[in-house]
Amino acid sequence: MTHHQIAVLGAGFAGLGTALELKRRGVDDFVVFERGAEVGGTWRDNTYPGCACDVKSDLYSFSAVPNPDWTHRYARQPEILAYLRKTADEQRLRPHIHFNTEMEEARWDEGEGLWRIRTSRGEFTARVLISGHGPLIEPKWPDIPGLEDFEGERFHSAQWNHAVNLSGKRVAVIGTGASAIQFIPEIRPLVEQLSVFQRTPPWVMPRMDEATTPRRRELFRRYPVLQRLARQRVFLNAEVRHLGFSNQRVGALMEKFGHQHLEARVADPELRRKLTPDYRLGCKRILVSDDYYPAIQQPNVELVTEIITEIRGDQILTADGQIRAFDVLIGGTGFNATQPPMARRIFGRGGQRLADAWDSHMEALHGTAVAGFPNFFLLVGPNTALGHNSIVYIIEAQIGYILRALEYMDAAHLLSLEPTPEAQREYSDALQDKLRESVWVKGGCTSYYLDAAGRNSTLWPERAANFRRTLSHFDAALYSARLSPRLLPPLLSGGANH
Repeated sequence: MTHHQIAVLGAGFAGLGTALELKRRGVDDFVVFERGAEVGGTWRDNTYPGCACDVKSDLYSFSAVPNPDWTHRYARQPEILAYLRKTADEQRLRPHIHFNTEMEEARWDEGEGLWRIRTSRGEFTARVLISGHGPLIEPKWPDIPGLEDFEGERFHSAQWNHAVNLSGKRVAVIGTGASAIQFIPEIRPLVEQLSVFQRTPPWVMPRMDEATTPRRRELFRRYPVLQRLARQRVFLNAEVRHLGFSNQRVGALMEKFGHQHLEARVADPELRRKLTPDYRLGCKRILVSDDYYPAIQQPNVELVTEIITEIRGDQILTADGQIRAFDVLIGGTGFNATQPPMARRIFGRGGQRLADAWDSHMEALHGTAVAGFPNFFLLVGPNTALGHNSIVYIIEAQIGYILRALEYMDAAHLLSLEPTPEAQREYSDALQDKLRESVWVKGGCTSYYLDAAGRNSTLWPERAANFRRTLSHFDAALYSARLSPRLLPPLLSGGANH
């Protein structure tokens, strides 16, 4: 059985970001378990046509590893994946990554003060376990009678089947979320007929994407300070957009702009009516696109707003009695964000499973540490997602907080550290007080932000800068600690390597 000081789950932005900062501090005794054959996480797995980021490129990267060579204002999936691969190579992270290694179970050993980790390629132990598994892992399908027995080809956008040739086919798309509005314009020219089944129309704002110029890329390579300034400008502009969620007057102005955009891009009044949201802007994720509205108006595209009642063979039946036959069915229905599959595999003190601790709702102190799960830290945990800014910024704030926690463990010679239940509950209750009357709960819609009980356990309710400020100091008073009875090697050996 192999032992490491620190074990990290996943090699997407969260896991690689953790590995990057550990290496920058001179730490070498850590391992990253990655179930796939390559780094990238969601940017490796999501390969649907048109897949791209909806956060501007300059902000969607590690602050310590800027990329001056983004070719578009909004980076495409292949380019983001290439950036993560290059980061793993140039920062010498690959020797720490165990690829094709699924974490099957992690169980806390109270006597030894460490985690026992069973993987698909052997057993390991680690003093500290850091989960970089994000919430958008497990694709979600709607509960429709007959769905599993659809007689044509069926796949989810998160598991795109590139072996299926869509040319000349009758294609049904269920869902009009962030992925769907990207791949619908891409597949529309290929198919004979495209029927888009919409439950709720999204708020769609103009993307205003464009290619970056060679001159800009050269200036960023030569003068990195210019890209840092551009990154800060993008961040601050995104922070201003939070006013659309927190201030109803600003939100009303943004809604007016959204309505004007829809009216300018969609001429047919009946189609425009179907595409008009009946809930407050921000209640669901705001989408950005320059080509979705034009695509939905093409002659071979139909927007269906009637509820699907049944799938029978290769046919989809809707509540108005219509029956439509299809060759291919594509799900653009998102993920199960409030029940992360990782939680079913992690067992804390007394054998309690994290999924059971989160049975009523997810919660964690600062979205990062969980009572009853010593030496365990989460990235992109409960109430850390954003509706207006870059998740990479949040991830880096969490990584900094975790490293401060590990510094404290070293300085105090601790065997284990975990939040007190009282501190976690107080933090969570304060968040819910802010969220209870927010647009994400009271905005008049249902969304993946909310769990089955209607509780928002996914979003951070304030500006992103406030999250980083909250995590800028490690408050040991919020934690219960256990001294080590023996001398332990430091978790963070060596100094910072900047």
